[in-house]
Amino acid sequence: MKKLKTWYWIATIIFALMMIMDGIGGITQQEAGKEVLKHLGYPIYLLIIVGIAKLLGAVSILQNKYTAIKEWAYAGFAINFIGAFASRAFVGDRVSLLIPPLVALVIMFIPYILWKKIKANVKNS
Repeated sequence: MKKLKTWYWIATIIFALMMIMDGIGGITQQEAGKEVLKHLGYPIYLLIIVGIAKLLGAVSILQNKYTAIKEWAYAGFAINFIGAFASRAFVGDRVSLLIPPLVALVIMFIPYILWKKIKANVKNS
């Protein structure tokens, strides 16, 4: 169980840091983000909205008191990555640009699955 918790926290912190960095990039409206949103046909202010959501989501997955909020944060991240994949597919981007959102989705599921395993072990104890 201790090993499982260690891997869970490593995966969670890495994923949360990824989302924090991406969220800060959105809030500060980095040029790369602006170019992607223009290319996809979305308004630039969406960067700030999604950036704030990613920061709140990162905080939510790092806490263990409010499990419903944590579930919603993971759901929000999943919707974000699936939406990024679909947006790129709909504008006809090449396969190499479709892969990163799917990789992010897989990375997100690592701490999520570990969290669920820990909850199941605690429940069965």
